[in-house]
Amino acid sequence: MQPVVRAFGAALASSALVLGAAQIAVAAPEGQPEAAGYKVGAIEWKPCEEVPTVDCGFLELPIDYAKPNGEKFKLAVSRRKANDQANKIGSMVINPGGPGGSGVDFSFGADRYFSKEIVDKFDVIGFDPRGVARSQPIKCSGDVLQRQPSEYPKTKDEFDKLVAFNKELRADCRKVSGAIFDHASTYDVANDIDSIRRALGEKKISYYGVSYGTIMGQHYAAQYGKNIRAMIIDSNMDHSLGTWKFLETEARGAQDMFNEWVKWSDRTPSSPFYGKDLRKIWKDLLAKAGRGELKDQNGRVITRENLGGNIVGMGYGPAFKPFADYIATLASGAPVAAKFAEGETYENPFAGIFCNDYNLRVGSWGEYQALNAMENRIAPDSVGSSIGHGAMMGCVGFPKATNAQRPLKIKGAPKILMTNSRYDTATVYEWAVNAHRQSRDTTVFVTYEGWGHGVYDRSDCTLKINNEYLVSLKLPRNGTTCAAVEPSVQEAGVLSAKPKIAGPF
Repeated sequence: MQPVVRAFGAALASSALVLGAAQIAVAAPEGQPEAAGYKVGAIEWKPCEEVPTVDCGFLELPIDYAKPNGEKFKLAVSRRKANDQANKIGSMVINPGGPGGSGVDFSFGADRYFSKEIVDKFDVIGFDPRGVARSQPIKCSGDVLQRQPSEYPKTKDEFDKLVAFNKELRADCRKVSGAIFDHASTYDVANDIDSIRRALGEKKISYYGVSYGTIMGQHYAAQYGKNIRAMIIDSNMDHSLGTWKFLETEARGAQDMFNEWVKWSDRTPSSPFYGKDLRKIWKDLLAKAGRGELKDQNGRVITRENLGGNIVGMGYGPAFKPFADYIATLASGAPVAAKFAEGETYENPFAGIFCNDYNLRVGSWGEYQALNAMENRIAPDSVGSSIGHGAMMGCVGFPKATNAQRPLKIKGAPKILMTNSRYDTATVYEWAVNAHRQSRDTTVFVTYEGWGHGVYDRSDCTLKINNEYLVSLKLPRNGTTCAAVEPSVQEAGVLSAKPKIAGPF
């Protein structure tokens, strides 16, 4: 499983979680009808330019389903035909996460991500969600993006400057991108998925969504449950959490991963910190960063937030050994790269997608101070969660989300397989626990007891469960666990050729 270090582009559980969800429960978004009333055209398939063995095409759809005769956009779709067409089960729609991940690109490597029995029996259908990549992407002016202030304001004036910047950025993105900007939420995407199903002529579809793709799956199941044959939602978002709980759970996930990294070092002779007090070494590095004494190979200061934020990136793999080597170099005083990273993606759909899916709004400098103090208290070693903090601050100053959080309610769907790693710095385990609690009648929850983002092929156990369900609809007992597999360098993604899960979620 290949990790992806977080990138927000330029903008960028316990019973208490249920209480947090109840406080923000809302009805389904108003003025956003289902896609059933829109007549879907055919997809004209042609060999994809990038991978000719995969078919590519476009599906013309309304930007606003409430105005089916209004402005249209072209949704990019791909199809990797099942190897064994005579015994094909059907179509499986896939999404690699994001927000902003390209499902078309993901489909190009489907035969390297999914097992042979899956690509033998399913037409794998990728798509670029509206506002992403080939599907009328959300764009912003480069000169505006370059002026982004720090997402870690130290004064009220710096906070106010970030709010002003975000407002300017949002206005610019809307102007440059057009109407799609206001209609790129995951609720809209769920309607598009059903339009794809109808264009394919399928009565029911299977679906595999990982990371941010799980919100798409959750929304689709809530709106179109009867049209699902099988669904796997892997590494789950929780679309019910308010600002405080969102940040709190992300911070706890980052701190847990730091603790797991220390435990790995204590038991692994190949770690450069084996037999040493890694917690003290790390604490000393954080102190140096806080004094402005840590610098990268270009002479730029590495802040406490920079240093702690690397914990999140390390956790995707997890890249325990590469990260330990990086920190050993840093601790020795030798020059290092600006940040520990295995690869970053840079798109800017964040403002139009995430900020319309999550109503994470910080209303004042005082509220920010309280939130920031909380995340640092919970996660002192990772300095909060860089991904949770960035998500929250990327939406500061925005109006209310059009597809705001609400408890997950699924009706009319078959049993859905929900999976999550116990230790995941992106989609933390608490999120999956809470999402399952809200959908316990329709989801079967499987826990991988190890580390990292994405569960599908973490072990023989997870692979068997996923494949048996997709092929034969056989599900394990709810609450099943798969044992952790000790990560190697290859499993950390350093040498892996597998397609990437899109970041940050």
